[in-house]
Amino acid sequence: MDEAKIYALNLFDVSDRAEYLAYSRRSVREVTAHGGRVVALGRFRESVTGDIEPRQVLILVEWESRAAFDSYLNDPELSDLHPHRENGTSSYVWHLFDRLDDLRPILKE
Repeated sequence: MDEAKIYALNLFDVSDRAEYLAYSRRSVREVTAHGGRVVALGRFRESVTGDIEPRQVLILVEWESRAAFDSYLNDPELSDLHPHRENGTSSYVWHLFDRLDDLRPILKE
């Protein structure tokens, strides 16, 4: 299953604009180079239902595989990049989801 596409849901608040700008100037290029593609960007609008604390920003990234995602996280040449994300954000939620063509695998007994 590690070779299947996955989605990374990123929800966060910007806590330091300069730090996050330093991250965002380079992150899309590096995500793409490691097999990721930004699918959606969003700014929080309103809470309709649920118990998760709202965050300012949503980013959804499609990765070629879990290995591609791991290569982005663990690339030693990006060791100077990731701290900008960490220092520029707060209340970070980062969840990985397997790609599904439909809900049958979840709805099967």
